Amino acid sequence: QVQLVESGGGLVQPGGSLRLSCAASGRSLSSYAMGWYRQSPGKERELVARIDSGGRTIYADSVKGRFTIFRDNAKNSVYLQMNSLKSEDTAVYYCNSIPAYLPWGQGTQVTVSS
Repeated sequence: QVQLVESGGGLVQPGGSLRLSCAASGRSLSSYAMGWYRQSPGKERELVARIDSGGRTIYADSVKGRFTIFRDNAKNSVYLQMNSLKSEDTAVYYCNSIPAYLPWGQGTQVTVSS
């Protein structure tokens, strides 16, 4: 059974940076397209960044130019570097495959506030 564990969230001021990590156990992620999703209170979960098995990336317009997704297959992990954070980036962030059919992890809370 694959398990996804997200970490790296926290409280950061607007304009700050965070790096999120997603570590997987129980299955190799190397052949999966993977994504970072986020969910804010009262909103649907949305996909903000994706990376395919070959390393190609696609971003939501709301994060383009500020977020970078990358993966380390040797560590069976996926990462999200978030720069120039805005208050509207506040959400719980999750990683999952594309489509999202792996069991969801607990997510990691990102709060952007002064």
